[in-house]
Amino acid sequence: MSDRIRGHLAMLAFSALVAGSFSLGSMASVHIDPAAFNAVRFVIGAVVVAGMVVRLTPGGFQRLQFRAPWRYLRLGGLFGAYFVLMFEGLKTAPPVSAAAVFTLTPIMTAGFGFLLLRQVMTGRMALALAIGAAGALWVIFRADLSALMAFEIGRGEVIYFIGCIAHALYTPLVRMLNRREPVLVFTFGTMVGGALVLFGWGWAEVLATDWANLPTIVWVTLGYTAIFASAVSIVLLQFASLRLPASKVMAYTYLTPTWVIGWEFFLGNGLPTVFVLGGVMLTVLALGLLLKDEG
Repeated sequence: MSDRIRGHLAMLAFSALVAGSFSLGSMASVHIDPAAFNAVRFVIGAVVVAGMVVRLTPGGFQRLQFRAPWRYLRLGGLFGAYFVLMFEGLKTAPPVSAAAVFTLTPIMTAGFGFLLLRQVMTGRMALALAIGAAGALWVIFRADLSALMAFEIGRGEVIYFIGCIAHALYTPLVRMLNRREPVLVFTFGTMVGGALVLFGWGWAEVLATDWANLPTIVWVTLGYTAIFASAVSIVLLQFASLRLPASKVMAYTYLTPTWVIGWEFFLGNGLPTVFVLGGVMLTVLALGLLLKDEG
């Protein structure tokens, strides 16, 4: 199996795991401050990844791998900002709508990929990104043309969109800042960097949280997001980022609304309207175009 195929499989798993964050995060976000939640989440994720490094990486940790530690602070800060803004946005944005905002990330990633790495889009890739963006807007505005024309967008979607800008910048920076460190070690550094930034930013919120009396959904979400949507997903994202163009890596975000619809149905929250599903189908079409464009 080629590295390119492995990269695609990694992003397929990434999109499924990340989708769970939207549904669970929407249920947990009203019970805890986003900065406190994600600071602890990154610590747990770092511990999990450290264990993976010891068991799976030949030679384990080496001092040379942590040269220029500012790289990990930069990457961790961007990823931490993304998650904090995501949970803040989910306080008011419906999960499927937030997932649609996430599908705007590839077109921003393509822009950052060009600026930082001079990765140039093909015509088909540009068409796919445009179709995906149209599908995202369709879902965000809930298939309401009058809302689109008036540009009536919710506060939660706006907050989360700012977080998606940080995510879009993060992806090409992985390739730009990696100095041949193993993926797991680089992921560990990113998790530690993110934890340091988030604890520095939200220390007061961490201390003010009544951890002993949080509802079960918060702990379930914390466990899931720390292990699967943080540690494992960052490993998958960094693995794929080193093997695929940045815009193609983020193309898999187009699957997120579809996965979220499945999560919402599984959790008993019903399905969106048929009109909204039309926008979701456009995002799937965009993914197909991007994956077909292998030249």
